[in-house]
Amino acid sequence: MTKHKTGTRTEWLAARVELLKAEKELTRRSDELARKRQELPWVRVDKDYRFETDEGKASLADLFRGRSQLLIYHFMFGPDFKAGCATCSTIADGFNGFAIHLANHDVTLSAVSRAPFAKLQAYKRRMGWAFPWASSFGGDFNADFNVSFTEEQQQREGGIEYNYRREPAWQMRDDGGMANRMEGNPVADNAAMAGTDVATYIRERPGMSAFALEDGVVYYTYSAFARGLDALWGMYQWLDRAPKGRNETAGMWWRRHNEYGSEAQYKAV
Repeated sequence: MTKHKTGTRTEWLAARVELLKAEKELTRRSDELARKRQELPWVRVDKDYRFETDEGKASLADLFRGRSQLLIYHFMFGPDFKAGCATCSTIADGFNGFAIHLANHDVTLSAVSRAPFAKLQAYKRRMGWAFPWASSFGGDFNADFNVSFTEEQQQREGGIEYNYRREPAWQMRDDGGMANRMEGNPVADNAAMAGTDVATYIRERPGMSAFALEDGVVYYTYSAFARGLDALWGMYQWLDRAPKGRNETAGMWWRRHNEYGSEAQYKAV
């Protein structure tokens, strides 16, 4: 027998209609936030960032691929990683499907990581992805947009500024839950799945940044980090509507899409 509250269809409908009011208010609030994002001042980008891409060497303007808007996902894949971050991989799994729609609406979606381009290509083939993915190896792009940090910054009080706040000096601890909301130590689990140690792993951080291109000038318009990326994580949007929600009492439950046991594979594939 379920331990959850049960009721009649009439009782359910009354509760559902009440909930709908809150959902509509959230939608209206989300629309308002989107408008405020678009009203942020644009910051001209004059630095000559260089990337390695499928087409060869590229500038930041080249990453737009002829469009006027560019969305970059800062994918956690440092030079010392043996594989891309498993959590970033679950987010990126959605990119293949909607990148084509964005491309046909004047928006290019691209991932950028610090790992050498050959590593990114190999991992991209492993995951079966087709979206653009550029390497910023050896450059300042990730550091300038607050998603990559040095060991010296990590060990200094306030040396890291991430998600618009300064962090304390790093030390090994066992409370590495995702924003303290999960059991176990998902940060250590992610580090192990990336083939590196925890300190090295968290010197890379997830995020997204938006850019505009007008009259040959690139402008920086927006960034989001940490749980600000939740809305881009497609599986969570579905889980938030599932009967048991995110149900993360057992810690980090996800894997790369090709690492689940055969019994868990989607049978329609």
